[in-house]
This record gives sequence, structure tokens and C-alpha cells, in this order.
Amino acid sequence: MYRYTAFDRQFVRARAAQFRDQLERHLAGELGDDEFKPLRLQNGWYIQRHAPMTRISIPYGALDALQLRALADIADGFDRGYAHFTTRQNVQFNWIALPRAADVMDRLADVDMHGIQTSGNCVRNIASDVFAGIAPDELVDPRPFAEILRQWSTLHPEFAYLPRKFKISLSGALEDRVAAGWYDIALQALRDADGALGWRVQVGGGMGRTPMIGRVVREFLPWYDMLLYVEAILRVYNSYGRRDNIWKARIKILVKAEGQRFVDAVEREYAAIVHDDLDGAVHRITDAELRRVAAQFAPPDGLRDGALAVPELPGEPGYARWLQRNVHAHRFGAYRAVTLSLKRIGQAPGDVTSAQMRAAADLADDFGFGELRVSHEQNLVLPWVESGRLPELWRRARAHGFATPNIGLLTDIIACPGGDVCSLANARSIPIAAAISERWTDLDELHDIGDIALNISGCINSCGHHHSGHIGILGVDKDGAEWYQVTVGGADGSHRGPEAGPGRIIGPSFAADEVPDVVEALIGVYLAQRDAGERFVDFARRVGVEPFRAAADAVRSSTAQPREQQA
Repeated sequence: MYRYTAFDRQFVRARAAQFRDQLERHLAGELGDDEFKPLRLQNGWYIQRHAPMTRISIPYGALDALQLRALADIADGFDRGYAHFTTRQNVQFNWIALPRAADVMDRLADVDMHGIQTSGNCVRNIASDVFAGIAPDELVDPRPFAEILRQWSTLHPEFAYLPRKFKISLSGALEDRVAAGWYDIALQALRDADGALGWRVQVGGGMGRTPMIGRVVREFLPWYDMLLYVEAILRVYNSYGRRDNIWKARIKILVKAEGQRFVDAVEREYAAIVHDDLDGAVHRITDAELRRVAAQFAPPDGLRDGALAVPELPGEPGYARWLQRNVHAHRFGAYRAVTLSLKRIGQAPGDVTSAQMRAAADLADDFGFGELRVSHEQNLVLPWVESGRLPELWRRARAHGFATPNIGLLTDIIACPGGDVCSLANARSIPIAAAISERWTDLDELHDIGDIALNISGCINSCGHHHSGHIGILGVDKDGAEWYQVTVGGADGSHRGPEAGPGRIIGPSFAADEVPDVVEALIGVYLAQRDAGERFVDFARRVGVEPFRAAADAVRSSTAQPREQQA
């Protein structure tokens, strides 16, 4: 993973010192709330329902054991002993008092971390494939390109105040594991007929009030022009994106409204930038620069050569299921990638305690060259586990609650923190996730149901990616009460489903206590009518919403009379 240079560290420390000065002036009354707000936002500090929330950047989801232990220290010393990993490969703390914010930023800087541009109307955290650099189907490691893009976009003066927040993903593999269609810009590596490396460029994806899949605006962009083309897109968006209506300010609205005219404007801007930059002195990526950055992402020293078999453990069905669900193929034959599940009874999806963070850091040191990844499914991944040591890792991971063999199954729930902490949420997400997890504890039943993505958001901002859930649950407000809208058939475009697209609403919303029964009814329809080997999402897209609507309405009807009697 990328290692900070002296310049990087000086940069982050200077930013932390600048934020400390801004915070002190705010606390002294010299900077009002409105003046301080954009300053704290671009350092990742929100004011939430009960306390400030800070979002910390984990570029393309990569962190090391030292950094994870520092996050554990922050959880214990400044928060309530836990943290939350997000769908954007970041980490959040929800209970840090604002007067202590600068101390947190200093502690982060000690381990080469920060919250710069994790909020605000700017280019946010750059996302990438959690298996980047190790996936067998990879054409090119996208992380060096992601790092170049991160450095270029950080505090870029022209793009610090865009019409709205902006999110970019990069993928170097044949299979989409980043949910590319849902990003403002998605760069997908490919090779042309001559074998030259380039990017397919999608623009205008996003969730929220108006879910849209990004439009392909360039089938092939030479790799070295990545920054030039991204700059052209951002310039067009900055010039023509709406600033009068927050709900219509995302680039997806501009792309949808302008269509080919948007593409033409980007191409004109790109041509102008190329014309002004013929010598490549400004933004064109050189071979030397790519080699310099790529050297930071070389495989760890001391890797074993050749292939290595995965040991069996006769009489341990839990181990066999863990191998099936939590252990992943690797481009180095002697190694596997292993997902540490953060989805288990008693904790919210993506939440991890300080003790568990330290345990995960120990596992990374002992089994994975000190490296971890954060997935957009809100789990942790060890990318360098020697195959022969998998039984030992399984036993230790199980002892710390990381070995639940549910990756890709119903209880591998994606969820935002919801109304328990978020000031924007209309409803709580965590109790719904808990009720569903507690109902489906039988691993035989979960494995029979098979691949399914259940995603929960507490509001239309879609931080829980409910639109892309095979079953999506959205919290809505009805006269001050929490209700939940349910969709089926959504997908993020990854291995867990077909091409990306939003789910379809199955009917009016449900009360909180009805939701687990509704999910059970939807699963029942699938189990009763599926074809052999057919996944839930494929079934949902084949049969449409009507069978699901009827089953869900039956749940509503069966609970209506007791509810009326209680009232």
C-alpha cells in the first residue's frame, strides 16, 4: 500500500494545524457557525443528531495494522469504544466532542490519516476494488491510478466547491466489484484491439432521490489521459451543474438533462486541455510517474512461490462453510484473500469495537503482512493469507467474532447508522438489521437461500445503498412515525447480481415490526417458485414485483387487526 513521503506528512500535519486554529477561533466565538461549517466539513466533521460525527478517509479502502490500532485508540480515548466502516470504504466516529476534534486530527496525522475531503462539495474518497492487486481477473492494478487521482484532487482549488459532492471509483478487473454504475465517475480498465491499456468512462451514476446508472461517455480513454479527462468532466459540471436546488445538483441530473450535449461539452473541454498540454508537463501521466507510484504497491517481500493447497478440517462444517463464503481466490497461488465478517448478532453492520479493531490488526500482522482492506459491503479483508495457514486463521478469527460464514448471504446486511445517530435520517436502520439477523441464524437455511444482498438506508440519501439491494429497505417518515419502503430486484453490478439498477417498490410502506415478516414473505415467494440454481435477484427480475407485492400485502393484512386493537 502507499507509504507517505515527507511531503505527504508535512501536508497532512499543516492541514491539522490549520483546522486546530479554525476550531479554536470558532470555540472562542471569532468564527460563527455559518463561517465554520464549510471549514469543518472539508475536514470531515459533521454535527449529527446527538453529537459531532467525523468521517476519516481510507483511500481505495487500504489501511495497515498500525492505523487500525490508532483508530482503536481514538475509539477508546475520544468516542464510545467503537467505530463504523461505511459503504464508501471510510470509517466514522459518532460521539466525539467538537472541542476535542483537533486532538483527533493530530492523532490521525501520526499514522498518515486524515479527514480531508470526506465531506463537502468536492471530490470525496477515491474508491476501488477491495481485491485490487490480488484478483485473478485483474487487467491492471488500479491503486496507483487511484493514488495519482487522490493526490491530484486533494485541495484542488478549482474543484473545492462543486455544485454537489462527487465520488469516483476505479476498477482494474474484468468483474465489477466497485458498483461502478452508481458513481459520479467510474473508470473501468480495458485493453483495445492492439492491447493498449485504457479506461471505459461512465458518468452520472448516483442514488438518492433520483437513482440513476452512469452513462458511458468514452468507450476507450488512454490511461495516461485519465487526469485530463476527469478534469474536463469536472469543469463542465462546475460550469453547468445546478446550484439552486440541492436535490438537482448532482452530476447525474446534468447528464440526464443534457444527454449527448453533455458528452460533446466534455469532449470539447478535453480537446482544449490536450491542446494546451501538448508537452505533457501539467496533467498527462508519464511512464516514470506511474512507475514511481506503482512501486509503492508492489507485493510484500517474502512471498512464497508456486501454488499451495487449502487444508481441509474433517469434522468441522463451520470451517468448510467459511472457506466457501469468506475465502477468495488470489492471483498468487500460495495465497488467499479472507473476509473478516463485521455482520454478527449484537452489533450493527459495519460496526467494530476497539478490542475487535486491535484483534483484526493482530490478525493482519500475523497472517497478512500487516495490511487490511475495507470493502464497500462494510467488511474487512486480509489480502495476503498463506493458504496453508487458513485453519489457524479461522480459529483465531472465530474467537474474535470475525468468522461468521455469511459473506454474500442474507445476514451480510449493508446498513447506514440511521436515525440512532444521523440528523438526516427519517428512521432507524440498526434495529431493522438486528431483527432480520436474529430471525435468520440457521446457517443451513441461509445457505439454501443463497446469494442475496439486503441493504437498508435510514433516509433517501441512500448511505445504506438500498437502491442496489436485491431487497432494499428505505426508512421514511409518516407523521413523525418510522415506516419502511421495500424494493426488490436492485443490483450494484457486482458478482452478487446482474447489471446494476434500482429495485422496484412493492407497495406502500410498512411499520417497523412488520419488516422482518415482509422479508420472510419475500424469501418464501422465491423459495417456492425459483428455478434450480436461480439467484434471488434473477428470480425477482424474471417474475416482477406482483408476486412479492401479494405476499407482502398478506403480511400487512395479517397484522392490521391486532394493530387496530392495540390502538
